[in-house]
Amino acid sequence: MVRILPMASSIRPSLSSLKFSGSSRFSVSLFSHNSTRKFTYFHLGTAVPQLQSFGLKASKLLREKGGSLSISAAGNMAHASTAATQENVLEWVKQDKRRMLHVVYRVGDLDRTIKFYTECLGMKLLRKRDIPEERYTNAFLGYGPEDSHFVIELTYNYGVDQYDIGSGFGHFGIAVEDVSKTVELIKAKGGKVTREPGAVKGGKTVIAFIEDPDGYKFELLERGPTPEPLCQVMLRVGDLERAISFYENAYGMKLLRTRDNPEYKYTIAMLGYGPEDTSAVMELTYNYGVTEYDKGNAYAQIAIGTDDVYKTAEAIKLCGGKITREPGPLPGISTKITACLDPDGWKTVFVDNIDFLKELE
Repeated sequence: MVRILPMASSIRPSLSSLKFSGSSRFSVSLFSHNSTRKFTYFHLGTAVPQLQSFGLKASKLLREKGGSLSISAAGNMAHASTAATQENVLEWVKQDKRRMLHVVYRVGDLDRTIKFYTECLGMKLLRKRDIPEERYTNAFLGYGPEDSHFVIELTYNYGVDQYDIGSGFGHFGIAVEDVSKTVELIKAKGGKVTREPGAVKGGKTVIAFIEDPDGYKFELLERGPTPEPLCQVMLRVGDLERAISFYENAYGMKLLRTRDNPEYKYTIAMLGYGPEDTSAVMELTYNYGVTEYDKGNAYAQIAIGTDDVYKTAEAIKLCGGKITREPGPLPGISTKITACLDPDGWKTVFVDNIDFLKELE
């Protein structure tokens, strides 16, 4: 939907640990499992509008004294009000109607990729749109209509035939009824198989790995019939507990399960808006001791539907996320969106649910 290059990661403060000082800044303590750090995170003046937008009056927290802000007398009340505001925001996020809409990434030859996805992976080309004034073309592919299925949005930028995938992106997951037959078809079409069919390490599920023409990895998972074959997006993160907390609180996802693999030194967490067997989910992977990854310039973002992009942006800010595009309508099509980065720098775009459906008409 939009083309925004990945940006630097941000830090997620715990609002419950906000401490007031005599100045107009908050002093924020950030705690992790192995360290304690303190940062001056933002001016109080930037926090007040966020509180006001959820029904709190700044006048209850602040009073003017000699032209300067004094909050010492109301410190306890302000601390309690901040905690109450955060609770209200998180409750709204849980009630918001959210769904993973599509995943966006860049390819060097649009026709070649469409051919591979339709002939080898069984996807359907849902629609294409060319934006010559911006010099790019989009193609949407998937296993069902966009108004009810998680789909892929491919982006071809005029004249760019190669991208760096980086080490942070992992793979996409596709559920198939027979992994071995799917692999045979892909081989017959000239596709690249990087892991032959077999049981997953430490489990019973039959899987295989393949690569598309641009080098994106796909994990094939053997399952029975499912309404959502395009079922996973795997990204690597540097702090799994931090990432889980952010995706639960800011994005409203549910933690479905975690699995630790000490033999291979990694842990995964599955999060989403519904069960794994019927919904698309995020698979976040933490490799022991690795805190940063090269994100390259190929993978772009996921898009998530929301009933209110403005409230969504406020919730993300209060959870420590970085807003890269303030909420509002896109020029030309009037679809309201907001874009943000998670604590690891992975980008997500939230799209107004009603505007999204209108865009599909």
